[in-house]
Amino acid sequence: MAKRFENKNAFITGGSSGIGAALGVAFAREGARVALAARSLDRLAESVHSVEEAGGSAIALQCDVTSRASIDEAVERAVEEFGGLDVVVANAGFGVDGLMTKLETEDYRRQFETNVFGVIDTVYATLPHLVESKGRLAIVSSVLGKIGRPAMSAYAASKFAVCGFAESIYYELADLGISVTCVNPGLVESNFRVVDNEGRFHEEWTDPAPQFFVMPAERAARDIVRAIYKRRFEANVTLHGKFGIFMNRHFPWMVRTAQRQLTRGRLHDFDRSAREKES
Repeated sequence: MAKRFENKNAFITGGSSGIGAALGVAFAREGARVALAARSLDRLAESVHSVEEAGGSAIALQCDVTSRASIDEAVERAVEEFGGLDVVVANAGFGVDGLMTKLETEDYRRQFETNVFGVIDTVYATLPHLVESKGRLAIVSSVLGKIGRPAMSAYAASKFAVCGFAESIYYELADLGISVTCVNPGLVESNFRVVDNEGRFHEEWTDPAPQFFVMPAERAARDIVRAIYKRRFEANVTLHGKFGIFMNRHFPWMVRTAQRQLTRGRLHDFDRSAREKES
């Protein structure tokens, strides 16, 4: 049986953990050569090892998406190694948590620098190669790019921006033969919920998400790869994520009422930044 991405080249930011690392394995299993980019070379080495264990080929590229020069260098090295790019997944991101009344403008700016401008710079840096290959671009947003949530205004605002960016360039890049897929995961197995507002990973923290809701990263990656291959615009990942987006699209008043009742008088319980200060 033919593999979907046989002899194709994929470039993935945020490839050291979570969805990004799982996507590396999933693309490799579909025949692609994979370039995994992230800030930590040590953790990237683990991701590359996972790809190789799955029978694939991968390279690790140190890259900070808040620096356009760093992205350009990583892309250049990937192209030198592979000869071109067929798939780009702008996945790097983190979450600034906290009530708006306790955050400052700088917190929002830091969030947008990675989650929005990091995505935009990744697109610009890889665009000439996608034009040449008439390739596929995937932008990883979130269910919270469709639904606002208390104590997550910085993150949600950045992901709403990413969704709007993806939908707008979907039309523009279509004329160049490039497909755009906007990926909106719900709760997926990752380090996302044990990273602080400065983007630092805390191994000692416990993931606060109900584990029965959390989708294994490997399964999420398979769903995402399938959507990218089929050049779908939107990939809403996890059952609860799909349900939430559906409800917010068709019954927004119901979603707002439910969230208001859930958080009334209990906002502190949803504020991870408060827990960080207490720990």
